[in-house]
Amino acid sequence: MSTRITTIYRVKAEPATIEARARGIAVEQSVEMPVEPIDDPFVLENILGQVEEITEIAPGDYEVRIGLASITTGYDAAQFINMILGNTSLQDGITLVDAIFPADIVTAFGGPNHGLEGFRSRVKAKGALSATALKPQGTPPATLARLAYDIALGGIDYIKDDHGLADQSYAPFAARVPMIAEAVSKAGAKTGIATRYLPSLNGNLDKMRAQIALARECGIDGVLIAPMLCGFSQFQTIKAENPDFLFMTHPSMAGGPMAPAFFFGKLMRLMGSDASIFANYGGRFGYSPELCHQIASLCLEEVQGQKPCVPVPAGGMELKRVPELLNFFGTGVILLIGGSLLSAKQKITAETAKFCDAVRNFS
Repeated sequence: MSTRITTIYRVKAEPATIEARARGIAVEQSVEMPVEPIDDPFVLENILGQVEEITEIAPGDYEVRIGLASITTGYDAAQFINMILGNTSLQDGITLVDAIFPADIVTAFGGPNHGLEGFRSRVKAKGALSATALKPQGTPPATLARLAYDIALGGIDYIKDDHGLADQSYAPFAARVPMIAEAVSKAGAKTGIATRYLPSLNGNLDKMRAQIALARECGIDGVLIAPMLCGFSQFQTIKAENPDFLFMTHPSMAGGPMAPAFFFGKLMRLMGSDASIFANYGGRFGYSPELCHQIASLCLEEVQGQKPCVPVPAGGMELKRVPELLNFFGTGVILLIGGSLLSAKQKITAETAKFCDAVRNFS
């Protein structure tokens, strides 16, 4: 008998229709056909979704819990997403807000390879961590490498590619990554700080494998990846093939009918994110402080069989907010400041040093 994933949806419905809508979700996310013609006992008992509970939250607003068979996921990341949301994502008024994972699902996907302690140990840190992004698009590799060098001289922990940097003609991956890696290494030799560079993976699986191989040749041991762009199955494969690498996940295309706390705090962690970037409050994306606190808590909470994932609040952050953000999130966090740090231009090394000092002195 299969274990079941309890999926939790918020559903907008009239009282007279909510039971039918709940049954509709259970069917859509399991057998996806009328139940009456099904006469196979195994399908009816072990595969057909089960409505576990319906709770009215407010007039016309319900929490619906559905039990979905774990074996329908095939323990593949893309099929897992398909089975917990899939066709239901096309329906109005339904949001996947949470899921309770049975042990076989946790074991199958494994969670982070390294998580919080992995990110800390690579740069020999014990508290909060600092990070920035290389921008803007259109910048040639030599200029990006010089920028990375100047930032690394300021003592930052992590420098990542902007997620928009892929394999464009103006900064091809094969030209960009070795130059930036060398620049960061040279800066580290001067500062004594083991700044790490995380290039952005892109393309199909074969291309990503070649990019990882090149990164490894350059002494790189971590990357940025956007699972909603490349696909969760591809992420699952790359993570399994490179257990020594850190994976920081980018939130591009993560808006939609999944609650952000579940997506960034639980799903990304389950799928193997060592550090999950999400839109911070007070930035340009409009998340509330309460939501950001919930995301960070889910990333870090103790879960049997999963290492903690590092929450990475980002999006319009400024240096002056470092004490506020560390007081809010605590030290189990990577603070990612991009554009406002890059605005320092010729003073970027000094501005980076201020940022890093603020983070380390708080910790």
